[in-house]
Amino acid sequence: MTRTTRRILHVVTNVGHYDEPDHPTGLWLSELTHAWEVFAEHGFEQRIVSPAGGPAPLEPRSLRFPSYDRTARAWRADPERMALLEHTATPDDVDAADVDAIYFTGGHAVMYDFPDSAGLQRITREVFERGGVVSSVCHGYCGLLNTRLSDGSLLIAGRRMTGFSWREEELARVDGLVPYNAEEAAKERGALYEKALLPFVPHAVVDGRLVTGQNPGSAKVTARKVAELL
Repeated sequence: MTRTTRRILHVVTNVGHYDEPDHPTGLWLSELTHAWEVFAEHGFEQRIVSPAGGPAPLEPRSLRFPSYDRTARAWRADPERMALLEHTATPDDVDAADVDAIYFTGGHAVMYDFPDSAGLQRITREVFERGGVVSSVCHGYCGLLNTRLSDGSLLIAGRRMTGFSWREEELARVDGLVPYNAEEAAKERGALYEKALLPFVPHAVVDGRLVTGQNPGSAKVTARKVAELL
């Protein structure tokens, strides 16, 4: 019997601060909640994984206006939902055959623990090569930087994509805190990086089964494009 319900795997960070411990960061909550709501409307099954499993800290800046909207507030007010972020799965807990789409959330924290997670790379490769959808929003594309396909090629090489831009880092005044320039890193790996004309406006790029959104405001449009492909 074939499975008809689509399954989404959300990826969140385990990191709670920049290199300087007194500068907190974490998951940008609305990037999860906006996508979760879109996928729930389609009746998709959803699960959360992180590089190490266990708790996912929240980015304090995402808990302020304007990012802290109805969906984010509702999530934080729901003990069952918050428990999902306390007890995330490890990559070893995930069978990629059960995943139709993987969705990498952002927050600056992911710059630290997403790029070199062999477990996340395995899941991403297997989902993509099985015909599933690989997606990210904002800094989530850091989780795609080093992912190689079975033939050894980088997944993002030669593919159109987007993600949080260096100009947006500067405007957010964190260009001196981040460990590297993610936009430049994507370009160095052969990605055909593109961004909206104006910073912080919703922007998503679809290249086959690779779907990427530029910034926090792009989570809904990214999730909708993933849903269309499924």
